[in-house]
Amino acid sequence: MRRAERLFELVQLIRGRRLSTAAWLADRLGVSARTVYRDVADLLAQGVPIEGEAGVGYRLGRGYELPPLMFSSAQAQALVAAIRVAAPRLDDRMARDAEDALGRILAVMPSTERTAADRLALFVPPHLRERMPGREALAPVRLAIDQRRKLRLDYRDAAGQASQRVVRPLACFCWDAVWTLAAWCEARSDFRHFRLDRMAAIETLDEPFRDEPGRTLADFLRRIEDEGRLKKTKGPARGPSARD
Repeated sequence: MRRAERLFELVQLIRGRRLSTAAWLADRLGVSARTVYRDVADLLAQGVPIEGEAGVGYRLGRGYELPPLMFSSAQAQALVAAIRVAAPRLDDRMARDAEDALGRILAVMPSTERTAADRLALFVPPHLRERMPGREALAPVRLAIDQRRKLRLDYRDAAGQASQRVVRPLACFCWDAVWTLAAWCEARSDFRHFRLDRMAAIETLDEPFRDEPGRTLADFLRRIEDEGRLKKTKGPARGPSARD
């Protein structure tokens, strides 16, 4: 990697995170921490508003804009592949937005990279959309997650038993054949997975929710990690991975 390219990539890496240590940056760039310190000093001398210090971490000052990002042919093909694979699994609105975003990126690429992306021989057949039941429920669920509003679900479990749940939606997970919602279920006072294709009705409530100890996405992910370690030593344990 030429030095000019490395400096550009360094700014991109710092820009993409709240705080980046020199060790992490050095690992991503394939250089020594000493080289990172020197490059940061050079960027500061050129007027790039990098905040922080050696031994602590770096971040980019607010309001700093970079020129349009350029991609290699391989990176352009990776973007096309990602959108083609993801689109059939997304709700219609997000799939259209993803394809529009890809079109905008390709439109400003040099002709060589754009041609390489266009000729990528990697496709997902349209009929795979039929293999993602519950995909239409993804839009209101992810909106509720973004707005941090509770949901009321008319739900049927694996045995076909109907119930109505009020949940705090935390995150959606794609299992290739189905989407699930990880949520704090107020009826069970615990984390639960809900399959989107088993949601007969979804109502977004006016009632917002905020993070409370033991009920956050971070708590859920920690529980999953703990369960994984437990399974290696004592076998399966019922917890947030249990699906209703």
